[in-house]
Amino acid sequence: MRTGQILWPTDFSETAAHALRYAIEMANLYHVGLKILNVVEQPMGDENFMILAITPEELAKSMEEAAATKMQALLEGLKTELPITTLIRRGDPIDQILEEANNSDVGMVVIASHGRTGISHFLHTNVAEAVANGANCPVLVVK
Repeated sequence: MRTGQILWPTDFSETAAHALRYAIEMANLYHVGLKILNVVEQPMGDENFMILAITPEELAKSMEEAAATKMQALLEGLKTELPITTLIRRGDPIDQILEEANNSDVGMVVIASHGRTGISHFLHTNVAEAVANGANCPVLVVK
């Protein structure tokens, strides 16, 4: 039986919300908690080009605040008695998800697949595929 929490990485998309149902079902099945992770990518910019009216650091803080607001709304809408932990991290989504999956009390990752195919699949990094290949625990990819 699994004892580690279920990790559900989210970008707050509809596809991710669909995977949440599976994450809750798995957490209930194994009587474990749910860990929700959102990763804010670090904005890039150069103040010397004057492209941004604010610095990349200020933009990242603003993005983190927006993610916290979305996370709070998500939690208010959940109808579950599960113990829930929330995390908002900054960085590369793949790196941050794998760090959490491999270096904390995570028994399974439940992640949404965006289902890209063809040339789009080759041009964009598939986060779900990278997590499935790099995680030390089982990964459930939900379509």
